[in-house]
This record gives sequence, C-alpha cells and structure tokens, in this order.
Amino acid sequence: MKRTHLPLNGLRVLDAAARHLSFTKAADELAVTPAAVGQQIRALEDMLGVVLFRRTPKGLELTGEGAAGLDALRSGFLQFEEAVRAMQAGQSSNSLTIAAPRDFTAKWLAKRLASYGKDNPETRFTLVAADEDVDFTEANLDMAIRLTRGPGDYEGVRLAPGAFVKVGAVQDGAATPISWPGCPVGEGEAALRLSDAGLAIDSAAIGLGHATVPHLLAEDDLAHGRVRALDNAVDSDLAYWLIAPLPQWRQKKVRSLVEALSQS
Repeated sequence: MKRTHLPLNGLRVLDAAARHLSFTKAADELAVTPAAVGQQIRALEDMLGVVLFRRTPKGLELTGEGAAGLDALRSGFLQFEEAVRAMQAGQSSNSLTIAAPRDFTAKWLAKRLASYGKDNPETRFTLVAADEDVDFTEANLDMAIRLTRGPGDYEGVRLAPGAFVKVGAVQDGAATPISWPGCPVGEGEAALRLSDAGLAIDSAAIGLGHATVPHLLAEDDLAHGRVRALDNAVDSDLAYWLIAPLPQWRQKKVRSLVEALSQS
C-alpha cells in the first residue's frame, strides 16, 4: 500500500505551536522566525483542508480539528525517537565485524585484536575473509582491510607505508621463485604458485623458495627470525588500508579500533 506523504516539518511546528499557543514561543523552541512558523502552519492547513489555529482577543487558540490529532501526533514523535535510538544502538554495541584477507588476519591482525580485547574485554569481533571488494551493506560490515592504492570511495587510514620485501629461509633455502595473486613484483616464471602472500612467507620460511611480499605482512616473521630479507624493502603504492563508509567510520567503536590499529 502506498504511504501518505507526511509533512514532518509542518507537523513538528504544529506540535510546538499547540504546546505554547504562541507562534513566537514555538519559533524560539525550533530556532526559526515566527514568520516561518506561520508559513508552515498555513501550508499544513492548505494541505489538510482545515483550520488549525484561530486568533482571539485572548491570544492563539487551537481549533477542534487541530486538537483532534495531537495525541496521535505526539505518540508518533515518541515512536520516531525510539526508532532513532534503536538505529543508534549499534554505535554503543560491543560487536565489530571486520573483513580482511586471511593471510593479513593470521600474520598481523589477529594478535592486535587480541591485545585490543585485553584492554576492552567487552568487545566481540566477527572476522570475515575477503580479498576483493566488499559490500558493506550486504555483509553488515563495520570496517574492512584491503591491500590497495587508497581508500577509494570510503573513509580510510593507511596502516603502514607501502613496501615489499623479498624473503627466504634463514638457512639453505631454495632459489625457487614463489608467486601469489596480486604480487606486484615480477618473479619470472614462478615454480611455486600459492593462494596468498601469507602462504608464500611460510613456504619461504621452510626453504621452498623466495617470495616478494608486503613488508607489513612479513615484519613479525622477520623480527622473530623465521625468514630473512634477501633484499632491502622496496617502496610501493600498494599498502594495507583500513576502510569503512562514512556512517560506520563515525561510530565510536570503529574510531576506537581504528586509532588502536593505526598506532600498532
């Protein structure tokens, strides 16, 4: 069934004017001019085909037609307020849904979420594996992490400067080139092709070859001596970005996690 168009501004003015029985006081409450209140009331009267107020020697008087709908109108405004509070409840919830590549979650994100969780024990995370573009509406996501050249149409923060490094086994590793989808550095005819950069790092660590991978992804393995850098890191315009649409980005729970991850 087609819904009737509701003149919400006019109805809001009607409620204020009926409570104060004064266009001037209603204007003060609504932060508009008395003339604007009068215009809204006249437009509402024209639309409804009734007279809502009469001017008498004692002042402004609400007509029977105007009074007839006030209880339902005020009940409706209370329901609007409840609806807004319900929609805002997600901002104060303790659940965050994050889409990220599997290898990024395993190599970098998981332990930082664990650390964040220790300081924020009420927070609950849902992690969604996603390497490509994500639909925030369809997946009910709060944020996503992507290896990309920028935030695109979203709000975003770069988690670290873009850089790639070639890694291999600490001792006696093979010279076999390892490739993975999205690897930006040519490896010639790679003898070993894997599904992501995380597997490439693990394969290099056990001596199956060498792989060029995002430095951010390999930094823990390098720091703990699981792999060694075969060359200096090379700057790249590809970097890991934490992104979200503006409504999600504005949420307090999202801003808090963004600040924590961007300082890691």
